[in-house]
Amino acid sequence: MKLAFNEKIQESVLPNRQFPIGVEVVTSRGIPNERNFSPVVFARELLSDDRIAWISITDNPGGNPMLPADWLAGQLTEFATNIVLHLTCKDYNRAGLESNLWRYAAEGFNNILVLSGDLPVTSYPKLAAGVFDLDSVGLLGLITAMNRGLAVSSRRNSTEILNPTHFFSGCVVNPFKQNENELVPQYYKLIRKIHAGAAWILLQLGYDMRKFHEVKQFLRSQNLHTPIIGNAYVLTKTTAKVFNSGKLAGCAVSNKLLEEIEKYSAGQDKGKQYFHELAAKQLAVFKGLGFTAGYLGGITKPELIFEILEQSNQFSNNDWKQFYKEIQFPQPNEFYLFETDCSAEFNPAILNPNLKKIKKTKNINLFYRFSRLIHAIAFHRNHGLYSVLKRIFIFLNKKNFFCRVCFRMIHRIEKDVKHSLYGCTDCGDCGLPDTAYLCPMNRCSKNMRNGPCGGSMKSRCESGDKDCIWTIAYDRLKYFNEFDGFKNSPIITYNAALKGTSAWLNLYLDRDHSANPPKTQENNCNR
Repeated sequence: MKLAFNEKIQESVLPNRQFPIGVEVVTSRGIPNERNFSPVVFARELLSDDRIAWISITDNPGGNPMLPADWLAGQLTEFATNIVLHLTCKDYNRAGLESNLWRYAAEGFNNILVLSGDLPVTSYPKLAAGVFDLDSVGLLGLITAMNRGLAVSSRRNSTEILNPTHFFSGCVVNPFKQNENELVPQYYKLIRKIHAGAAWILLQLGYDMRKFHEVKQFLRSQNLHTPIIGNAYVLTKTTAKVFNSGKLAGCAVSNKLLEEIEKYSAGQDKGKQYFHELAAKQLAVFKGLGFTAGYLGGITKPELIFEILEQSNQFSNNDWKQFYKEIQFPQPNEFYLFETDCSAEFNPAILNPNLKKIKKTKNINLFYRFSRLIHAIAFHRNHGLYSVLKRIFIFLNKKNFFCRVCFRMIHRIEKDVKHSLYGCTDCGDCGLPDTAYLCPMNRCSKNMRNGPCGGSMKSRCESGDKDCIWTIAYDRLKYFNEFDGFKNSPIITYNAALKGTSAWLNLYLDRDHSANPPKTQENNCNR
């Protein structure tokens, strides 16, 4: 009998273990046409073969509306323990995400891959807005709470503990970032995901094996042993061009690799042999590096998947070392986290930053220094004038006419000042101190409060219309030697009940997210 997915991943600590393989299955937009491609038939054939340990069903990849992952899983209930459902934050608020999770738990689908999700790119009749009420860190925190037994308020104003779920949740990380201020925040957010409950990691797509290896190096440097799944995608000339353009978040193909692909694609087989061999070599490298498992995507024909697996298995035990050197297609001036690919020493640029160079980015300006000063004086808990202002705001919270008038005046001043300086949307639960005084509700297309998504390219937002706020925040916090604390920060979740109220009052009355942040966990299986 085939081992369940969680058993396969957890047995990775055993000696002489096998190297399990999972396969990505993508549904369709519209009713599947069995004459061309039936995801049900495809998935069933994979799950019926012992060479495939699990399938992973995507959730609206690339920002396109498609048949949901749980629809396909519902056709395959007899294989529930070997199915991973992707769950993204772009289409549902936290109530909708929780409802989905209850349904998955009730139907026996406990393996969840948590992602923030791509920005919507198409919908009817006009473009939809992404939700992003939670991000991947917040969703992992919700799943952890459900696994413990979610505490909810009952109708009698008492607390009820719901039956615990048994989710085995994973996360993704994108190591294929060109610049330091994109790459380092990815790794620090990975630590936050692990602390929030991620029990395994799927790496996003790229074709630089040194970058894949750095994830393992980084976890080792943090004394973390979370299982890693290497991601190999079988390219075509068309998909390579899309990945190269940056139009699909989390997928990287450099100009150097694209040139090689175009050369092989001019051949009689249109590069098919090259593409299959590249994927087979990647799987061999993942196994050689000691990754827990391999993951294969980009193919909808089972016989081709089995051909690639057979080809990978035919390599000798040490061939992967040569493949590791061959498959290195970085971006120009690519930043690496470690000094060398066999070193435990971080890149000197991280340990000994060139502060003059950072200052030249114009991210360290007088306005930022002014914001830091005001926060230190008035808004830093238990520092400066915080205690005095707290007593004043507690007094103004009284219900008499004088206090209400004073408070309205203060709130109006707060709104006008913060809107003119920061583009404030009067959310009432201010995130400015968490993101180096860049409003996550206004400046980030996905409202990311717990770190960057994986969609930026060359330090630009996935939407392409602005710089990623987390690249700016990294420069600012690094300049003042403050970024290191980010990786151990508590989960930040926005309280929508506070919208349109005074963020100052909510801070001093301990109503905002900074007062009682959700607790995180450190899974025993991760250490």
